[in-house]
Amino acid sequence: MTDAERQLSVVADAFSQTAPTYDAFGTGHPHLDRMRAKVYAQLEGIVPPPARLLELNAGTGVDALALAERGYRVHATDIAPGMLERVRARAMRPEAQGRITVQRCSFLELGSVEGGPYDAVFSDLGGLNCVPDLRPVVAGLASVLEPGGTVTWVLMPPICLWELATIATGQVGLASRRLRRHGVTAHLEGRQFEVSYFSPREVVAAFGAAYELLAIEGLSVITPTAESKRLAIAHRRTYAALAWLDDRLSRRAPFRGWGDFFVISFRRR
Repeated sequence: MTDAERQLSVVADAFSQTAPTYDAFGTGHPHLDRMRAKVYAQLEGIVPPPARLLELNAGTGVDALALAERGYRVHATDIAPGMLERVRARAMRPEAQGRITVQRCSFLELGSVEGGPYDAVFSDLGGLNCVPDLRPVVAGLASVLEPGGTVTWVLMPPICLWELATIATGQVGLASRRLRRHGVTAHLEGRQFEVSYFSPREVVAAFGAAYELLAIEGLSVITPTAESKRLAIAHRRTYAALAWLDDRLSRRAPFRGWGDFFVISFRRR
């Protein structure tokens, strides 16, 4: 077992334990809903339904269900059994219309994915930041992605303006955590694992000449990070003003790489 595979085993255990909390936090979270809507908009603009999607790091199936409702057929994969239980439950809902299939599979073992090749490979909200190097994941895409197929991934960059701004409140650790050369150690449900951060330039380099860059958009460049649930609910006018500015900066360099996340899409040549 490689170091990356060993780490993913720890990640699987941690996220299995936190699945109920994860779902509860995402419920009634208008800011997170806004971020997801931006991701879906980029995906739909590049590969409209009824395309067949392979989802990596499907989590509890929130995205899989939302995309199935939009007309996509989604093969949802994850390595955390606790998460997959919730994906399977969502796949059984009437609104899924039988469009979701589920498989336990690591994104480092794409050769084991069933049902391919797919029209697109999708991953949301930074699950891929749990590896120190994206190149092995990219190398595996050839076995699951149609020629001319697309990839839409959501990743966490090293620079997050909202986190940097917390230095004004004395939170130096939070403000600087993404700037550490080798990432940070995350703690979840008593487990710890490394989280790495990738700039858009590093992601483009990892994909190489075999893929054409299609789009980049920052997520929560000016608005708070996804961890903030209260602002959008308790201070709607302030949040709306921040969202207005965010919309105007999120596709522009360098701001598109300075958010809580960024969504980036490629086409396989």
